[in-house]
Amino acid sequence: MAKCYILTPKDLRKLLRYDADTGKLFWRERSQKWFNECAQGKATRCAMWNGRYAGKEAFTTEDGSKYLIGGILGRQYLAHRVIWALDTGSWPDNEIDHINHNRSDNRICNLREVTSRENKQNVGLRADSRSGATGVCWHKQRGKWQAYIKAENKRVHLGLFSKFEDAVIARSKANAKYGFHKNHGT
Repeated sequence: MAKCYILTPKDLRKLLRYDADTGKLFWRERSQKWFNECAQGKATRCAMWNGRYAGKEAFTTEDGSKYLIGGILGRQYLAHRVIWALDTGSWPDNEIDHINHNRSDNRICNLREVTSRENKQNVGLRADSRSGATGVCWHKQRGKWQAYIKAENKRVHLGLFSKFEDAVIARSKANAKYGFHKNHGT
């Protein structure tokens, strides 16, 4: 096999087993065809690899963005994209969204193929949020809560509110109006 072999979903099914209940991948036992000839010989390398990895969980390393990744035949893959290919029989053309925002929850029921725009319409609450609500902040000069949304590539002012709850409601209505996912901001 070439070092940078592009895997098909059919190939993935020969190399990995997917547990839909847990969202985890496991290495399958490999045949010698998946190994290059070397000084040790294909049979020895195959036996060593199977002894070390076959049946064990795969894709357990997190990348810098907290997505699970793993290497297959010299190439890195994102677990959620591999799982999508295994489940649907084709590689995704677009992005894969983790519906509940947990990037290590790769159960197929938590994944959906979306455009980049749709993916941005389902993001969690930012860690640095001071108000605790997406699109709501304190307007110091006016002494009121301000609600806003970024939609269609521009920031839309939704109003100033005396009550925090009213600003949150305004943002929630705007989420629905502009097609944001129900989990956006949670």
